[in-house]
Amino acid sequence: MTARFSATPYLFLAPALALIGIFVIYPILAVVYFSFTEWDIVRPPVWVGIQNYQQLVADPTFWKALTNSIVYLLVTPTIIALSVGLAIIVNRKLRGVSIFRALYFVPAVSGSIAIGIAWRWLFDRNGFINSVLISIGALKTPIQWLSEPSLVLPIAMLLTIWAGIGYYSVIFVAGLQNIPEELYDAAQIDGCNSLQKHWHVSLPGLRPQIVFVSVISSLAALKVFDEIYVLTNRTGGILDSGVTVVFYLWKEAFVLEHAGYAAAIAMVLLVLTLAFSIVNVRFLERGQERV
Repeated sequence: MTARFSATPYLFLAPALALIGIFVIYPILAVVYFSFTEWDIVRPPVWVGIQNYQQLVADPTFWKALTNSIVYLLVTPTIIALSVGLAIIVNRKLRGVSIFRALYFVPAVSGSIAIGIAWRWLFDRNGFINSVLISIGALKTPIQWLSEPSLVLPIAMLLTIWAGIGYYSVIFVAGLQNIPEELYDAAQIDGCNSLQKHWHVSLPGLRPQIVFVSVISSLAALKVFDEIYVLTNRTGGILDSGVTVVFYLWKEAFVLEHAGYAAAIAMVLLVLTLAFSIVNVRFLERGQERV
């Protein structure tokens, strides 16, 4: 017997599919088209073929932005290591741990702009850090932290790590609570100390969470914008020292009004994030198979 066709499931799916088509598929196709045009948002786009991509290849600022975005990926292993360590600490039954959990989660629920403004004040010439260093005699004159090209990107990365640890730690705490206590007891019987128990039990048990955090934190690092925007006061830093791909995309589209060129940058970012996500997941899944 042949199955009867029923339109009911498709009727239920239609609203969701329509929204996906309007807000996901259509924008992607539009960006693909605009990347082959010269467009300033005001006047109609003019087809220029691969000219925007040729310009990208010869654009030193784009390559600097791409390099900065790749360097920013160092945030991911750092934030995973610190988040796992913090999750192990707060997962223990310690006095006052509930208050500590609330405190370290505060950055996760704070706005990125507010955090950026606070950090810009900390690293200002007359800010908190210079004041403390001068008061203890470590400095004689204030340092222009955010005016030093070699320091802008590390400070932004440090901000991202500090702001994200609380959120990712919650994910790892949930994973730790799903690991059977019997595994830790068995490891202790086998002679493992506390560090070895977490190495041989906690980390393998957290592998799904590590894969998830690795992917989403890597994508967030590649698409970083708020930190650079606020810390550099919308300039990208001296000598474009803090410019990332997304910041450069924003600048070309909304400051210089080169929307067609910005669309080409967006396509490169799309390919980069897609490729990196696939490689990241495959690599971690292969490691899981070995375990």
